[in-house]
Amino acid sequence: MPVKKVEKIWMNGTLTNWDDAKVHILSHVIHYGSSWFEGIRCYDTKKGSAIFRLDAHLRRLYDSCKIYRAEIPYTKQQIEQAIKETIRANNLKACYIRPIVYRGYGEVGVNPTGCPVDVSIAVWEWGAYLGKEALEKGIDVCVSSWQRAAPNTFPTIAKSGGNYLNSQLIKLEAIAGGYVEGIALDTTGNISEGSGENIFLVRDKTVLTPPIAAALLPGVTRSSIVTLAKDLGYSVVELTLPREMLFTAEEVFFTGTAAEITPIRSVDRIPIGEGKPGPVTKELQKAFFDVVQNGNDKHDWLNFVQ
Repeated sequence: MPVKKVEKIWMNGTLTNWDDAKVHILSHVIHYGSSWFEGIRCYDTKKGSAIFRLDAHLRRLYDSCKIYRAEIPYTKQQIEQAIKETIRANNLKACYIRPIVYRGYGEVGVNPTGCPVDVSIAVWEWGAYLGKEALEKGIDVCVSSWQRAAPNTFPTIAKSGGNYLNSQLIKLEAIAGGYVEGIALDTTGNISEGSGENIFLVRDKTVLTPPIAAALLPGVTRSSIVTLAKDLGYSVVELTLPREMLFTAEEVFFTGTAAEITPIRSVDRIPIGEGKPGPVTKELQKAFFDVVQNGNDKHDWLNFVQ
């Protein structure tokens, strides 16, 4: 899905013209993948434009950078205001928000300490990540031959640019095989997540999801769905899930800022349940969109852009 160009991108405290938002070719990030970022959505709710769970996203961004000893040269409050300023500068009521922290131009070597830590914020219009039809009818996915990283290799709870090389392999393999998305296993052969989404299974009206130790990113939408499911009276269990449970589950769905709540109708061409979105998935979709579309927010998740 092509990025829709807007007027301004925030770079190190300055609103810069879209076409002038550039980094040097010898920036550390280009050679070594040293970036940390967030994907955040601003929704045009019935109560006004609002950013979904901005506090949680910024906390994860700062946590990701701390793991890699990269100190962000701005406070969370400054980044929050910069995000709102960028949305307003581009006159957007709804948008995708991409704050990114990266090692810039300084020294070219694995040691990053001689490079500055730069920050940019981009916003653009972006619809359903896997397509509008995907939200309504579900998608066909496969189990990838590419696994997530082993423990003590890459920290998977950090949303770092380098980690997404693995995600690209999963996505490319899935597309080449005629699927929309791939599901990665961890190094023990148990379910981890999609290339850019967390995963949930439903069986006997119990909502199941793999634990953080299954080499997955602790998703903000993932935690939101856990809360909403409990609100609706469902039992939610974090559990090590063997691969075969994908085929015996009554429902399977992805969650993510981009994917929102996307039903999975088949895995490896085996239908899930009746081969269409199930009742629990649809109920969770309804609850989620009631927050982000209607603005009915009892958990204080919406941060309004005045």
